[in-house]
This record gives sequence, C-alpha cells and structure tokens, in this order.
Amino acid sequence: MRRMLLLIGGILVIVAALIAAVYFWSPHANLRVTTSTQASAAQRFVGAFASVMQSDHPRVHIKFVPVADLVASAKALEDGATDLAIVRTDVAPPTNGQTIAILRRDAVAIVLPPKSSIDKVADLNGKTIAIPESPLQAYNEQAFDAILRYYDIQPKAVKRLVLPLAEIGKAVRDKRVAAILAVGPIGPGEPVDVVSAVRAATRGRPQILAIDEAEAIAKRDPGFESIDIPVGAFRGQPPTPDDTVTSVAVTYRFVAPGKMLNIVAGAIARSIFTAKAKLMAVTPLANQIEAPDTDEKNPILPVHPGVAAYLTNGEQSFFDEFQQYFYIVGMGLTALGSMAAFIASRMARRKSEDDLRQVDRLIALADRALGADHAELERLEAELNLVISWFVKGQARGGLDSTGFSVAIAHARHAIDKRRDFLRREGEREPQPPSASGATGSAAS
Repeated sequence: MRRMLLLIGGILVIVAALIAAVYFWSPHANLRVTTSTQASAAQRFVGAFASVMQSDHPRVHIKFVPVADLVASAKALEDGATDLAIVRTDVAPPTNGQTIAILRRDAVAIVLPPKSSIDKVADLNGKTIAIPESPLQAYNEQAFDAILRYYDIQPKAVKRLVLPLAEIGKAVRDKRVAAILAVGPIGPGEPVDVVSAVRAATRGRPQILAIDEAEAIAKRDPGFESIDIPVGAFRGQPPTPDDTVTSVAVTYRFVAPGKMLNIVAGAIARSIFTAKAKLMAVTPLANQIEAPDTDEKNPILPVHPGVAAYLTNGEQSFFDEFQQYFYIVGMGLTALGSMAAFIASRMARRKSEDDLRQVDRLIALADRALGADHAELERLEAELNLVISWFVKGQARGGLDSTGFSVAIAHARHAIDKRRDFLRREGEREPQPPSASGATGSAAS
C-alpha cells in the first residue's frame, strides 16, 4: 500500500513537472515565419519583427521559412509548414488563416493622363493600360481583371503593356497607353511614383479614376475592400487627386493558423503594436501597420480571438489569459490528484479485502484441523505454508498488517499441532502404503 501511494505521488510530481516545463520552456520552440526569397518590404518587416520579438521575448527563436511568392506563403500556412505568414487578401488566402495585424493597405489606383476622356471603368474597354514592372505585377494584374469582370468586361478586351517605371511617362506622352494601373499604399509607393512620372511627362495634373461600385465589388469578392483616397494622397502640385475618390484596396496581413493559442497570438500582436517605432526604424513602411477591426465580419482571414481579446481589453486581457491558463492547469492537477486518490482508495480497499480473505482462509484452515486425520493435516500444513510464503513476500513489500496476520497464522499453526498431538496420543497410526511382498502374498492366496 505504501509503495502504491509513493508511486502515485511520484506520477503526480512528474506530471506537474512536465506541465511546468511545457509552460515555461515551450517559448524556446521555434516560431516559424515566412519570408520572401527576394529583397522586399515584406522581408524587411519580417527581419524587424524577428528582432523585436527576440528583444521582448528572449526565449522565442524566430525561424525563417523562405517562400517564392505570396501564393507559396499562404500555402505554407495552410499546410502547417509555418506559424506566421504574410499574405495578401486577394491572393489565395489560406483557409485556416486568422489576422494578427494589417501590415499595409494598398489602394488600386487607375491613373489617367490629364484631360483624359475616360470617366468610368467601362470606358477602358478596348483601351491599352500600362502596368509598372515589379515583383507584384502579376498579382496586380489579377486584381485589375477581377474589377473588369465585375463590369462584365472580358480581361482580354483591355490590352496590357508592362513597362519599367522610367518608361511610363514616355508611353503616356506618346499616347501608347490610355491609363496606368498602380497598386500601392496611400503614401510612398507605386501610385505616387506613377503620378509623378505622368505629371513630369505631360506637365499636367493626372487624375484617378473613381470606382464608385467599390462597396459592391468588396461584397462580391472579400479579397477587396472599399477605400476613399483623400485629396492630395499622391502628392503633387496641384494635388492628386483633387477630390476624394472611391476605389478598392487590398491588404497585406500577418496571419496565424486558427489553432494558435490565444495567449501566443495576443503576445505577438502586443509586440508588434507596442514596438511600432522600433519597426519603423528598420522599414518606414511599418508606419502603415494597423490593428484589425475586431468588428469586421469579413469571411476570409478573420481576426484571431487572442488578438481580438488583447485589442478589446488591452493589457488586462493579456494577463488574465495567463491567469486563465494557470487556473486551467491547477484544475487539471486537482482533477488528476482526485482521480489518483480515488484509484488509490479503490486499490487500498481491494487490497484490504484480499487481506481479509487470507485471514478468513487461515481461520477456516484452523477449523478444518480440529477434525482432520493425518493425511488431511499434511494437506493443511502445505496450505498454511503457501499462506505464510505470501505473507512473507507482502511483508518485504511493506504492504501488510503484520499483527493481524501473525495472530491468524499462529492460530492455524496451533490448531494443526494440537490435532497432530491428539492423534498421536490416541495411538492412531498414519496409513502405510502396502509392501511389495504383502501384495504378492495376497495375490497368491
């Protein structure tokens, strides 16, 4: 019994130690993050993020997972090959992805030369549009095709001319293109560069084509969202645009799988939002980082519950989450202890019942000895020896009550010896096997 209790106690100690080890040392595990194989703003952000995380959480080790493009980044998250990924909402968003932070919001700007006759998207049908050469040009072209399809314009009905940025102005001046597609942030980026190139080539103020149905496009394709481009967003003098223009936008997001623990997702979000100044020192684009809207009902890349809890309740939620985990672990240990106690109690009860059966066996053995003959006494002696052997082994394990068993064994021994003495005094002989000669003589007679 004592040995069993020690074993159960040891198991509880080991389980508690394992839980503590997992809780306190699990941050040493790698946190895998996708990164571009090409030099890009995303790669700079990931590098800055790794630096901040390791500064705020020294136990965390960031492991980079190189990917070829945005599609591969989303696929890596979907396949469980990474814990965090940078994805673009309109480019194969992962089905298991949930938003940690919005890294950038890129407006889709269709830039028109000064005095353009194009007033609406439908007017692009049959025209040629320039697309700045960049690693993202294929994705930007796909976004443009999605907009055209909303207006029932076949993508092939609008010709494309992919050009280096330095040649955009000349193409506009030579009237080889009717518009330019520029996708980028409201701030430094591709739209500002395109507007500047067109302005320099035409010496006029470029215009931004309004997409008035942006809200409807976003509902039809959740990879987009409606955005208002404010006056002067793309700089210049006079400012471009000269009035607020409605368009669509795509967002780059830092996403995690939905199965990531809330406390981990909240800690990552906290590190990003509280260290924005540090991130900006590495890449100015970090200025565009923003927290996701916790009320957003977008069916793709929803806000991770851990991030939503942190954004809603702030630091208190973050520490409450720690307390919740301690509470859960405590409840688990309590339940485990209760279960172990119950098992120990049942085993002790079963052991006690087994011990009582052996005591009863000894008492019955003593009772049978009162009327036994020599042959029966030999059998009872052998049975007593078996019980004594079992008792000695139990004593060696330290799990038997020696007092009760000693009395019962002595009682049985006394009964057998007393009966044997009685039979000896009465002169009853023990039965002898017949001799060989006696058997032969009987047969002869």
